[in-house]
Amino acid sequence: MTRPGDAPVDVCVVGSANLDLVAAAPRLPRPGETVLAAGFAEHAGGKGLNQAVAARRAGARTAFVGAVGSDEAGQRLAAALVAAGVDTSLLATSEQPTGRALITVDERGENSIVVVPGANAAVAGATVPPARVLLTQLEIPLAAVRAALQAARAAGTTTILNPAPAASLDPALLALVDLLVPNEHELAMLGTPGELLAAGVGAVVTTLGAEGIRVTTPAGEWHQPPFTVTAVDTTAAGDACCGVLAACLALGQPLERAVRTAAAAGALATTRAGALPSLPDRAEIDALVAAQ
Repeated sequence: MTRPGDAPVDVCVVGSANLDLVAAAPRLPRPGETVLAAGFAEHAGGKGLNQAVAARRAGARTAFVGAVGSDEAGQRLAAALVAAGVDTSLLATSEQPTGRALITVDERGENSIVVVPGANAAVAGATVPPARVLLTQLEIPLAAVRAALQAARAAGTTTILNPAPAASLDPALLALVDLLVPNEHELAMLGTPGELLAAGVGAVVTTLGAEGIRVTTPAGEWHQPPFTVTAVDTTAAGDACCGVLAACLALGQPLERAVRTAAAAGALATTRAGALPSLPDRAEIDALVAAQ
């Protein structure tokens, strides 16, 4: 069995890849309402792809396990991963079209997102490369998430689950998770941090948006204050946080320092429009941490 210390990559991300279709509007539409957009853009995205690129930009050797279609969008996403330096040897090609995310961003930087999974439904998590940290989310089939966590746990790999989009999870799956990284809405679907620790989760890292991050471990609870930035678009802020957290832990940082670095990455991601274009590199992150 390959030990984490001998792993050829630092972080393995098992997750989704989508083409983001982003409309910039003065406000988010109410049910039944049409709002005229001020602009439109297309970007590589998907929680898995975003998190893989975030981890790589933070300095971790990163592999991505996912699926795209054999269409032009799939080629664009694969090219974006390669350009970022992410290992795509386990990126599958599906007969289904590449996933899409329909995103509206308002003038305050808040967003509304609808995801069309497409090829992401073909992701299988049973085959993952040896890595120090495995990171996965819920935009792929739950069976793939479970298989990836089981394979990583069997290899002695640290496991991180970002339970997004929000869903109820059974105790057997939660028991495979070393770090659970929900936002407040996702946490409400899963239970209190104490209940999650009792179910076998190693630690709960709850992202609180503009309020920072709350970390709950068996030893106690502590709060990471937010970093002060001017938000333009909150899309992928959580993905930046998760990917950088995985990278920092894989590179040997203790949890408290890794959370602080991840919080800075999430804050920086809100200062630029789009998902992939907003993900900061390690120099930017370290500069913000040093400044604040």
